[in-house]
Amino acid sequence: MLRVRCLRGGSRGAEAAHFIGSRLGRAFTGWVQRSLQSTQAAAASQNRCAAEDKAHSPAPKECPVCSYNEWDPLEEVIVGRAENACVPPFSVEVKANTYEKYWGFYQKFGGESFPKDHVKKAIAEIEEMCNILKKEGVIVKRPDPIDWSVKYRTPDFESTGMYAAMPRDILLVVGNEIIEAPMAWRARFFEYRAYRRIIKDYFNNGAKWTTAPKPTMADELYDQDYPIRSVEDRHKLAAQGKFVTTEFEPCFDAADFIRAGRDIFVQRSQVTNYMGIEWMRRHLAPDYRVHVISFKDPNPMHIDATFNIIGPGLVLSNPDRPCHQ
Repeated sequence: MLRVRCLRGGSRGAEAAHFIGSRLGRAFTGWVQRSLQSTQAAAASQNRCAAEDKAHSPAPKECPVCSYNEWDPLEEVIVGRAENACVPPFSVEVKANTYEKYWGFYQKFGGESFPKDHVKKAIAEIEEMCNILKKEGVIVKRPDPIDWSVKYRTPDFESTGMYAAMPRDILLVVGNEIIEAPMAWRARFFEYRAYRRIIKDYFNNGAKWTTAPKPTMADELYDQDYPIRSVEDRHKLAAQGKFVTTEFEPCFDAADFIRAGRDIFVQRSQVTNYMGIEWMRRHLAPDYRVHVISFKDPNPMHIDATFNIIGPGLVLSNPDRPCHQ
């Protein structure tokens, strides 16, 4: 699910800054206090830009994309699809992110459809969530169904796809801009195609649209000898700050970023490298600040499973994965 448009906040950012800072220590306090200057300031900035650009662009009065944090009341959202879901091929980056008890499943069924009964249940659950959102007055957009079993090939690799069930993984909304993440799994290289119709529509109605540099996903992007054989190995490697992705080229998943007004928090993970974080830092500067934080996590992947700012003055934190900062 991807938050596309939210009601703008008022003075709540100051409350959030005070609470989060007091809980996470002095070093963190500065980040968050400067941050949640919040939705109101960000929205005002957007309005100034819109006024300046009036002479150059016939953009609509109100852009349908406007979201600066994870907690404002929801107006519009993109909800994914589980249709045609495929098991990703058992490549090194998939192996590093799955537990060994499932490796046999991926080795056997990689490139094939997930079990029909599982997919059927997932589709029914997602449809019901969409029904609930619509009844609450939220506008719901859905990606296009795609045949993810089609094999594709680039000069550097070949793979099949996976699914379009998690728009949060591949798309990041910052203000009125939609950023397409480059991703790090070969099975997700073309996942953006499911969302192109929606994004083009948002663009035609005034939203900004950015695609991060697409990685080649050549062998050099991955540690081909990543020594993971067990959960114990996973813990040791994480403690040493070793990941399956290298710094060969920028890569990141959008879900490794969490928004709080002018400040955005990110973790280095199995799918997000420092080059990807630096690309985001430079792209969003000077209007936004990007802060790297880390956790005691044996397999870091997607920050919102560990650390989530869910309301003014409220952080939902996984107690098994404390923050190092």
